[in-house]
Amino acid sequence: MNTHRFDRRAFLRGVGVTMALPWMESFTVWGDEPKTAKPASEAPVRLGVLFSGNGFHTREWWAKGEGKNMELGKVLAPLTDFREKMLFIRGLYNAEALKGNIHSSMTGNLLSGAPLASGGDIRSGTSVDQLLAQRYGRQTKVPSLVLGCEHSNPSVHKNYSMLYSSHISWSSPTTPTPLELYPALAFDRLFKDTVSKGDKSVLDAVLTDAKDLRRHISANDQRKLDEYLDSVREVETRIDNAGKKGELQGWRPTLAKPNIPRPADGIPQDIGEHMKLMCDILVLGFQTDTTRVCTLKLNNDHSSLRFPNLGVDYMIHHLLSHSDTADWLKVNQFFIQQLAYIARKLDAIQEGSRTALDNTMLMYCSSMLTGNHDASHLPIVMLGGGGGRIKGGRVLDYKDKPDRQMCRLHLSMMDKMGLRLPKFGDAAKMLEEV
Repeated sequence: MNTHRFDRRAFLRGVGVTMALPWMESFTVWGDEPKTAKPASEAPVRLGVLFSGNGFHTREWWAKGEGKNMELGKVLAPLTDFREKMLFIRGLYNAEALKGNIHSSMTGNLLSGAPLASGGDIRSGTSVDQLLAQRYGRQTKVPSLVLGCEHSNPSVHKNYSMLYSSHISWSSPTTPTPLELYPALAFDRLFKDTVSKGDKSVLDAVLTDAKDLRRHISANDQRKLDEYLDSVREVETRIDNAGKKGELQGWRPTLAKPNIPRPADGIPQDIGEHMKLMCDILVLGFQTDTTRVCTLKLNNDHSSLRFPNLGVDYMIHHLLSHSDTADWLKVNQFFIQQLAYIARKLDAIQEGSRTALDNTMLMYCSSMLTGNHDASHLPIVMLGGGGGRIKGGRVLDYKDKPDRQMCRLHLSMMDKMGLRLPKFGDAAKMLEEV
């Protein structure tokens, strides 16, 4: 195994391919020194942020109680199995989101709390995920993974750029982090040295290295390696099959023209499959330690997505959000199901005495509480233990308390990953309860 400090953890290598291994008891992790490292060294903490625009059902986004007896509103029903690993956070807000216009001004600073430039100019603030990527990204192959399921909107709405509505991740105050919309390219970025179509699969390229590795690891790690390689193969196969059937959003760059009829208003034919693939790629990124930071923007604020997979194809997401119909609730639950899917997969990955979910902070948020543009307090739910640093099964209510800046939560999350700042955005102290 390569013992260079950067490559302290294990990689499988092949022609044009570098594939990071999942956490294993047989190897130390980044930062462990050979003289003091223990075989069961702790896995790293990861941050995953999921976003959907336009808020939720007015009467069904709520939680009360604690632990396994926590009661959930209908929007959050898909998270029932994870109540003991969940934080429901009420009352936080971004002061800057209450200025300017609706939609753009409520989204572009969600992860930074920064003031936004108007008049079509672009200026926000570096987001919490990218601060972590800039500080710790050198420890992984991919500093951060920024995924999306809806194209950015470059227009201007009420004197503010709609790029604010399309991006929650910002690499600098003037640079929204580019979204990767194509599952195949996101997958390539995790596992290939260059993003290009190869002649053979990732697994085929590293098979020889994998066989050699098996001779040097424990029986438990051999089983873990087999499970991991099977999961990579499954996602590879699904991406390939989805591409052949034309079920991925947009148009594949390898085709001269779309092999399916152009979807109405740029909506993908199968948004359910698109989102599921992106969720799988997020999990693989964390499972392999190829990245420890990922944002997944399921749709834009002021979104134009439709949901034929749910039988809700008569109205775009933005307009649907303005009324508390049964279909709006169905769409809300569909989004939360993506969070539950990720949590279930992470919770099935054992990393020493904890699961990958226990070693992760998953935050789900939106730009407003409800579709009537209420950003006076934001919908936030968190899953995972942050490496044993977060106690779940609780409702935290800040609605009528002072100092309820959402940036206090960002400071707390950065602290869980070892990045301690005296101030971030409009906050100068963490949320002690998180």
